[in-house]
Amino acid sequence: MKVQLLRLMLWGTILLLLLAGCQTSTDDAGDKEMILATTTSTQDSGLLDELLPLFEEKTGYIVKTIAVGTGQALAMGEQGEADALLTHAPDAEQELERSGDVINHKRVMYNDFIIIGPVSDPAGIKGLPVDTAFKQIADANALFISRGDDSGTHKKELSIWESSGIDPQDQEWYVETGQGMGDTLNVAAEREGYTLTDRGTYLAFKHLLDNMEVMVEGDESLLNIYHVMQVNPEKSEMINSEAAEAFVSFMVSEEVQHIIASFGVDTYGEPLFFPYAE
Repeated sequence: MKVQLLRLMLWGTILLLLLAGCQTSTDDAGDKEMILATTTSTQDSGLLDELLPLFEEKTGYIVKTIAVGTGQALAMGEQGEADALLTHAPDAEQELERSGDVINHKRVMYNDFIIIGPVSDPAGIKGLPVDTAFKQIADANALFISRGDDSGTHKKELSIWESSGIDPQDQEWYVETGQGMGDTLNVAAEREGYTLTDRGTYLAFKHLLDNMEVMVEGDESLLNIYHVMQVNPEKSEMINSEAAEAFVSFMVSEEVQHIIASFGVDTYGEPLFFPYAE
């Protein structure tokens, strides 16, 4: 009887040790993973394919990327469903910063928005100021393809319509894809419509857009600034704050800024983004 009791105590101890080991192993795995919610342009341009393996090699963290429109990415941050955000809607980001939903908000890089359209330019907008170009597209009932997805690019497009004094909703010439920048560019090319895009994604897809060209560019109001930030760890016990902080530091580091400065030059003859860390 005494021997059986000792065996039971021994097996109980072993079981507890095994359970403890499993729990530690699971926690360790969780600590090494982080969720990055980001705009589709950083994914479609290929920039994250260049940067994330380097981050994972340097830190040991594994990044799970969710590429959505900036509006959705910011909503994930607001709801505590991501660890870090990489987006390009400064006004909306500042609202989250003021509300305490995000912290460690840092400027990373920029490029610019451009209007592209069919080579035939049916609305005659080439070279016009951006507000005038939008008015002319509306006056000509020329097809305009919008992302319509609350992304940073969509937010920018809506602000231009508003400053132009035009409400494009429910107009036959105004089409929303509800998709990312790459897919929207493809739709614009297939249907020969105008669209607003960030320059980086346009350059990455330019080889598929033979019938399209840049119509409007260079306006100061078309500057497109990207920021990185941590989701406030107080929002959820699931947030990996250490990994998110490491990612923010990584994105503004001299090494990454140097990579951003040269990314795309070999392939497209010019960089897709410009370093702009604070």
